[in-house]
Amino acid sequence: MTFPRNLHDVGPNAVAAREAGFDGLVFTEGGRTAFSSVAAAALAAPGLDLATGVAVAFSRSPMVTAQLAWELQEASGGRFRLGLGTQVRTHVVRRFGAEFDPPGPRLRDYVSAVKACFAGFRGEPLDHRGPYYELTFLNPQWSPGPIDVADPPVDIAAVNPWMLSMAGEVADGVHIHPIGNPGYLRGTALPAIAEGARRGGRSSEDLALIVPVTTIVGDTDAEIAAARDRARQSLSFYGSTPNYAFIWNDAGFDGTTDRIRAKQKAGDMAGMAAEITDDHLRVFCTESSWDGLADALITTYADLATRLVLYTPQFESADRFERYGEAARQIATRTQPSA
Repeated sequence: MTFPRNLHDVGPNAVAAREAGFDGLVFTEGGRTAFSSVAAAALAAPGLDLATGVAVAFSRSPMVTAQLAWELQEASGGRFRLGLGTQVRTHVVRRFGAEFDPPGPRLRDYVSAVKACFAGFRGEPLDHRGPYYELTFLNPQWSPGPIDVADPPVDIAAVNPWMLSMAGEVADGVHIHPIGNPGYLRGTALPAIAEGARRGGRSSEDLALIVPVTTIVGDTDAEIAAARDRARQSLSFYGSTPNYAFIWNDAGFDGTTDRIRAKQKAGDMAGMAAEITDDHLRVFCTESSWDGLADALITTYADLATRLVLYTPQFESADRFERYGEAARQIATRTQPSA
């Protein structure tokens, strides 16, 4: 996982990731857009799997998003995944000036509209008439036309059971939240996705489960201690969101979100991180030595995830980045299907 940056820097970063052993890059979206960075990476480092993880859906019309995804799928040789999310109301309404409510049903309609655009690009009549988006005009002059690779898969970010079930019904994959621990995956995510897939007349095995993992890695006590501190900061940031409180509670950590938010409102960033205990780290992180990292991640996630997204390397030194890449290479080699 990485974040968009100056476009001149994206290419070298993508090349470094490929050379280190990573299969691909997932670009987050914040102050900079994810799509431009995916384009830069695709052109600089052919062969990488690339995805937005996730792009804000409602800030763009479905047609604009479909056009961007179509071009990136072509540029990457069919290795792009369009990851979409709702963001939160304040950003969508006050930063982007777009409609937000109701976010779940609106995103469902958005995904269907994007896929209708893909079909339109291949020459089918564009005729999407949903509750929130209506797209009915696309003549050849304004269509990008067919491409020589498959349509881009459309994945969505989902946390609560309703959204997970909706993803199972209409999406091609699910971006799990960074605090989506293995217990949450087994107890909440997988059952909800499977229920939605059944409703959509397909198997949950048809969907990719894209799981970011927070790792604590080192060969010395000092390395481990520093990595634990970074993990506490990351988990406390995500743990401050009320909508995610049930994940902590279901894991046996009732009230974690309330305690973190109290420190957040007081401006106490260190206090927020201090609310993440060693018990939290054991549940929500994978801790190991460098030599044991690939084994630890395979043991934990082999029966859960289609793709692991290493959340930590983007913040690491060059040496640690390369060691993460070697672990990624080992995981890919050992988990690839037999020919």
